[in-house]
Amino acid sequence: MTQKLKLAVLAAILFAAPFLSAQQQDSQPTSDKDSTLLQEEEKGTIAVSTIEIDGQLMALETKEGGKFRLRDLEEAWRYDSLWLNELHSNAELFSDMLLEIQNGPEHDSIVVVDLPTDTVKARLARLDAKTPFKITYNSSLESVIKSFLTRRRDLMQRMMTASQFYFPLFEQELDNQNIPLEIKYLAIVESALNPKARSRVGAKGLWQFMYSTGKMYGLDVSSYVDERHDPIMATKAASKYLSRLYGIFGDWDLALAAYNSGPGNVNKAIRRSGGYENYWNIRPFLPRETAGYLPAFLATMYIFEYAEEHGLQYKKAERPYFETDTVHVKNMITFDQISKLVDISTEELEMLNPAYKLNIIPKVEGKNYTLRLPTAKIGKFVSNEEEIYAFVKKELDSLEKPLPNMVTAQDRIRYRVKSGDYLGKIAERYGVGVSQIKRWNGLRSNNLRIGQRLTIYPRKPYIAKNTSSKPPGNEVAGGSKIHTVRSGDSLWTISKKYPGVSIENLREWNGISGNNLKPGTKLKLCDCSS
Repeated sequence: MTQKLKLAVLAAILFAAPFLSAQQQDSQPTSDKDSTLLQEEEKGTIAVSTIEIDGQLMALETKEGGKFRLRDLEEAWRYDSLWLNELHSNAELFSDMLLEIQNGPEHDSIVVVDLPTDTVKARLARLDAKTPFKITYNSSLESVIKSFLTRRRDLMQRMMTASQFYFPLFEQELDNQNIPLEIKYLAIVESALNPKARSRVGAKGLWQFMYSTGKMYGLDVSSYVDERHDPIMATKAASKYLSRLYGIFGDWDLALAAYNSGPGNVNKAIRRSGGYENYWNIRPFLPRETAGYLPAFLATMYIFEYAEEHGLQYKKAERPYFETDTVHVKNMITFDQISKLVDISTEELEMLNPAYKLNIIPKVEGKNYTLRLPTAKIGKFVSNEEEIYAFVKKELDSLEKPLPNMVTAQDRIRYRVKSGDYLGKIAERYGVGVSQIKRWNGLRSNNLRIGQRLTIYPRKPYIAKNTSSKPPGNEVAGGSKIHTVRSGDSLWTISKKYPGVSIENLREWNGISGNNLKPGTKLKLCDCSS
């Protein structure tokens, strides 16, 4: 072994020593450990990767196959594959639940379930006594309960398994906002406990927030992140929204109806009913989906509360939500890198961290993004943070193509029509309707002209194109979009240098109100938001 190689291995050993587990340190003397590592390194089963940080060498061990072995905790236990599958497979159940709410039970089908009406009445009365909801028997609710116990029995069984993962965190946040804990069942009706659920109108997450409502309650949406998918952040927002709705109506049944269809539709139903304020009295005047919403919620509550009586059982969760923990991420990192460094599958990372749209956790000034890991993995990450971020930086710097620019959905943008554009294409890009674009811009037809500027209020984020890496010049045609003001320059002289750029363009793009320009100022020569 060469002298240089010996020094490198020795440095790796000295660095790694503090991270050896207590069991390893107690079981054999230092000299034995050193000789074992040297033998493994010589055999080629372990390679020592060194990374330079601020002039110091840091080391990470790589096992065969490119997996990293971070020395901190013992090898963490994995999710049971069937349990992970339970949480991942809820996507198909989301559509089933939507159909049940929209269409209701099939009254003409034969419902075979041993559930006498008197038993239903008695059980609903007991639920009414212990909850703030107005739970009274009616034939519609009985039909939904029996439908869930027959046609949706498998769905309910699966929900009981997945609920062990999500219900503890729901209850914590609901309790913080003084919301009835039974509201946790609403997430089953909304999303079938699928944090990635998306409705046909664009509502997302466990609590099905539209973009505007999510933003109103502090949920972050950008190219990388959509906190409507984050279980904790979305539950906080849902709790605040429900609390506000209850403050308006003073009735939890009406608050839930308003959560589904909006307070305006509930108020219209109250007026059309002649002033009734009980959900069941105004139900005929509510939108069809909302008419099936509260019965689905109450039926879900009934089945969970009386699961044992109907032969439904909880499967023991291999890892509940409270056996995970979070760490604030200090620099951008990808799921692939975390998977390789901490020895956890990307599928599990996606399930634990559903808010990250591109499997990338970004670093943004003023934002605190977290990584959720099983508790047995957190120690590995925290104890090796410096080495992990050094490795990640080195890997990201070597990428041939840059990652997408971070662009947050804005309140308003100005879009310049390009060749091949049409209203439908533009509307799809920004998550809005063609009729909205026409209304915002006073358009009477669908015809557009190249160069025309449109005002758009985006409803979803978009990824900005990466700009040229060439140094900026003074010609627009070359890809540069910046002019550096020189002595003697004016808005008029600058506009004459660049065809198609007017004085008003320069003012709008650079926020200029007067005519005075300061030498050295950088002026944008385009609407760079488009």
